[in-house]
Amino acid sequence: MNVQVKSSNGITLIPVDTRLMANRKIFLEGEIEHQTACEFVKKVMLLSAEDSQKPIDVLINSPGGEINSGMLIYDVIQGSKVPIRMFCLGRAYSMAAVLLACGNHGRYILPNGELMIHEPLLANRIGGTTSTLKSISDSLVQTQKKMNRILSIHTGKTMREIEKATAFDHYFDPEESISFGLCDKIVDFDCIMEGC
Repeated sequence: MNVQVKSSNGITLIPVDTRLMANRKIFLEGEIEHQTACEFVKKVMLLSAEDSQKPIDVLINSPGGEINSGMLIYDVIQGSKVPIRMFCLGRAYSMAAVLLACGNHGRYILPNGELMIHEPLLANRIGGTTSTLKSISDSLVQTQKKMNRILSIHTGKTMREIEKATAFDHYFDPEESISFGLCDKIVDFDCIMEGC
């Protein structure tokens, strides 16, 4: 979708995402995968170079996705000197919930937003030798421990509490999300548009 922008040169059509980027808004929507993560990194780099003080707002509406791609986004959020505020618009499930929870400069959710956390899943059907299956299983257990540790750090919950909560697809409404430590505050749409 394009929007019209008036300038001294007349009216120009530009993509909506470009216009929103000018207002320091980055959307993290749909499945989190390699391309999503790389695009996120590029956008944060660009906005950081433009202004190292002004916050960047990340607007999440995602079912989650690949852990490795999500961890690249996580590393950028954690390592950024520019404040990055996280907003849940609609849903932040699985890896997207972890990313929302990791915000250091505000973690917000709209009144009807929803979060979900669970154990890491195998994306593809697996097969192979016993040794291969054991290696995959060991790797999955290590990934589970890493993700639980990250959630524990950002929610203030113990590892045991996180293990219990992620043992199944655990859905949280906004109030439950705040109580569990996944986000800080319920906000309305104006907060996203005008700043909290």
